[in-house]
Order: sequence, then structure tokens, then C-alpha cells
Amino acid sequence: MVKVLVLHGPNLNLLGRREPAVYGSTTLAEIDRSLVALGAELNIDVECAQSNHEGVLVDRIHEAMDRFAGLIINPGAFTHYSIALRDAVAAVGIPTIEVHLSNVHAREEFRRHSVVAPVAVGQIAGLGALGYALALRALAERLNG
Repeated sequence: MVKVLVLHGPNLNLLGRREPAVYGSTTLAEIDRSLVALGAELNIDVECAQSNHEGVLVDRIHEAMDRFAGLIINPGAFTHYSIALRDAVAAVGIPTIEVHLSNVHAREEFRRHSVVAPVAVGQIAGLGALGYALALRALAERLNG
């Protein structure tokens, strides 16, 4: 079975309570459960993890190289400046889709630039929790042909 890793970056553990007008009321646990269920429908084994620590995310990306066929990542604030995450995604060479709950392009100027996007196969932003499901469906198409 094809395996996909879903990584959530800093502060995403607060989803459902953190600025619901911006990020919605869906919790991270609800997003993860829905992705695992959708993965089962798509014949994809989904593993989800969250960390507020850049190095932990980098380590998980490195581990993904030999264990996962695809990666979905919401780097959170690391999106805008983490060359370490960008380089890790580039180094492992597995198809990666960057996801953002809010429309980062309609927010503050500093949120409009992603250092990760240039090494990802795509980016989904502004569609709330649905963005994760769309990313998983896109990876399924790509990985299963």
C-alpha cells in the first residue's frame, strides 16, 4: 500500500481554538482522522504528525525518504523562512504538496512568500481543512497513476 506522510508545523496543534475566524473551527485531530479515512478509501496509508520544532520536522522529512511515497506539509510560520525545511523537502525527492488553511496570499505581506513552494509539486491555500483532502487526492492521482 502507498504511504503518505502528513506533517503539521508550529501552532497547528491549537486548531479549533486558535483564531477560528482565520483557521476555522476544525481541530487537528479531526483533520488527521478525516485524512486517515480518506486514505483508506484511496488505498493510501496516511500517517500524521505535528511539531512546533523545526528540527523535528526536518528529521521526519528525512525519515520519509525511504518510508513514504508522498508528503503533505503545512509548515506554518516556517513556510516563510525555513531554508532547513525547504532543503529537506528537496533532498528527499518525494512528491510534496504544501497546504495552508488560510489564503496566505490575501494576508500580511510576509505570509505571501514560501521558501518551500519552489520544491513542492503544488500548493493549496485558503480552502481550510478541505485543502488537506484535496492534497491527498492529488497525491493519490500522482502516485497511483
